[in-house]
Amino acid sequence: MLAELIITKEARQDMAETYGWYELNRSGLGEEFLSCVEACFEKIRRNPLLYSKLFDDYRRALPRRFPYAIFYEYSRNQVIVYAVFHTASSPSKWIRRLS
Repeated sequence: MLAELIITKEARQDMAETYGWYELNRSGLGEEFLSCVEACFEKIRRNPLLYSKLFDDYRRALPRRFPYAIFYEYSRNQVIVYAVFHTASSPSKWIRRLS
């Protein structure tokens, strides 16, 4: 059974900002970014325990092709996505978001 996917407002904002940045650099690239993130979301929903815990009970998934990390928590058949950050972001940025 697929886990329920909940994407926080902050994670949606992360995705929107990244989409905009990629679209400014090349038309259509933002759509490709969103497609890769959505594919990763589906992979997480099918197997939420696939990715190891990185910080407390939070896990990190890496979408294909783009240097971004999806930070999420899994509990009671729910996946809650808290952040979608560039992998070069300072760890303090995502730790603050997850704390």
